[in-house]
Amino acid sequence: MSINLRDYLTPPQILNRDDSLALNSFKINEKDPHLKIKDQNVCLACEGKECTHTCPVENYQTEENGHTTIYWESCIECGTCRIICPFDNIDWKYPTGGFGVSYRYG
Repeated sequence: MSINLRDYLTPPQILNRDDSLALNSFKINEKDPHLKIKDQNVCLACEGKECTHTCPVENYQTEENGHTTIYWESCIECGTCRIICPFDNIDWKYPTGGFGVSYRYG
């Protein structure tokens, strides 16, 4: 009996964004969020709302009242929001030691 390697090989699985993010783990620091909006009035005056369009995990949402909400718990710490905000209105820092995202693969 011979073993055929083709019986064990499968096509590579392409993960979509949500499947890929599900591989990560997050340790949340409820007492000290690492992302904060400095002034909601600045967000109200912002027409482009760039943070809501460029965050790769869609952590920024514009509410019905025009305020911007950050769902920082699933932040992948890429820093896109702090760079893209034309008003420098996002207080961004790395999470305190032991907290934040842990990448399992890649």
